[in-house]
Amino acid sequence: MQTLTSTSVLERVGTALSDPTRVRILVALRDAPAYPTELAGLLGVSRQSLSNHLSCLRGCGLVISVPEGRRSRYELVDPKLGHALTDLLGIVLAVDPTHHDHP
Repeated sequence: MQTLTSTSVLERVGTALSDPTRVRILVALRDAPAYPTELAGLLGVSRQSLSNHLSCLRGCGLVISVPEGRRSRYELVDPKLGHALTDLLGIVLAVDPTHHDHP
């Protein structure tokens, strides 16, 4: 396993945060580890879609899968990520309503 620092970490976090479903997964895991079935139900997405997003988040190095018998539990790889997500959620943005580059 390789440990990344600096801009590589920010690039991977940016990739993860670029999709609304992945953002919702990370926010859910910030509160507590969860099983895929629970996450799919909570987020209202198919198991296949969730699996694809979890794969991306694992590839980015942000979540880990912890085997528990026949099931796997997902959690954030580092508690500091949970704190960073909380900080990001608290940011107040100055959005120009005439600028339409984002939905």
